[in-house]
Amino acid sequence: MPDAILDNISHRRYNVLRGSWVLVSPHRMKRPWQGQQEEASKTALPDYDPECYLCPGNKRAQGDSNPKYESTFVFVNDYAAVQEEQTEYTPGDKDGSLSSLLLRAEPVVGKCYVITFSPSHNLTLADLSPSEILPIIDTWTQLYTAHVSPKSPLAKVAAPTTLPPENHRNATVTRPSTQYRYMQIFENKGAAMGCSNPHPHGQIWAVTGLPEEPMLELEQLKRYRREQGGLHMLEDYAQLESEKKERVVFENNSFLALCPWWATWPFEVMIIARKHKRALVDFDEKERRSLAEVLAEVTRRYDNLFETQFPYSMGIHQAPLEGSDSEIEASHFHIHFYPPLLRSATVRKFLVGYEMMAEPQRDITPEQAAAKLRDCAGELYRLRLG
Repeated sequence: MPDAILDNISHRRYNVLRGSWVLVSPHRMKRPWQGQQEEASKTALPDYDPECYLCPGNKRAQGDSNPKYESTFVFVNDYAAVQEEQTEYTPGDKDGSLSSLLLRAEPVVGKCYVITFSPSHNLTLADLSPSEILPIIDTWTQLYTAHVSPKSPLAKVAAPTTLPPENHRNATVTRPSTQYRYMQIFENKGAAMGCSNPHPHGQIWAVTGLPEEPMLELEQLKRYRREQGGLHMLEDYAQLESEKKERVVFENNSFLALCPWWATWPFEVMIIARKHKRALVDFDEKERRSLAEVLAEVTRRYDNLFETQFPYSMGIHQAPLEGSDSEIEASHFHIHFYPPLLRSATVRKFLVGYEMMAEPQRDITPEQAAAKLRDCAGELYRLRLG
């Protein structure tokens, strides 16, 4: 256990993965709350909604019709944040002017996909069994494989293909003409996280640059490997946390789910591959099944915690689609869950004030959060309601 005194005093914890700090204030959990409360999720959704843009057979916003799909379904986002083709832009010369020093811009092109998790309008990851989550992981893997650079060391295990994921043989899901640098796979669950459609789905953005968050992490992973004689930070960290147990939520032979030492969000969870795995393509079938199991465990415990549809943003960090050998080999597959709920289904945390102007701050300790999530194992609460 960490020093017992840390449960009662304000202190800072170092985030070795980002090279940043977070302020922890456990004593603040005792204060009364009179701030904003979020409405608990009470609405029971139907299995099929004829007005939903994502349900099988329905028309989407731009007029295209979805097929009568029976598993996952992937299509190019009708309102993509980045475009495959756009007017070319070349940054101006670095002529020493104030504009060239202070007003920088660079073009970004890419492709944004949507993936529905199942045909059912009302089944979230928490409702799905590991065997039902496995097709989602397989689709993620197939899409990553279709975009990875043939020059990447991962190409030797990924067997790059121009084919889209199985059962998605349509004109919009093809290998792009541009080699993208990075693929971000993520899910925003719940209206509190800005999700615009309740049909459970995720997104996959492939872009030409290396985004800020994975870039910060990759620099730290490379530095650790360089300074520690080739060892891998997250492999060492997973081993340490597995031995200590105090922040572990769930573990199996291949993965560890934990509330990290440096967590910012109240019930933040990381899923870490126990062994050094660079990306989805490094997993065999048994490991993919283990990943499905840990995803089911984390999301079900989230919903059980406050007996609500627990909102979160979830994202996969893994090796870039294209990068140097040192970047690829330093990468370590992991998943972040950032949920906003703090005290109940109706009280959420905001990153405001000191957290925006100085550094992140949390109240409940990661050890306390992990203990609460460990206690939420078992059957999904909704099944007990009948």
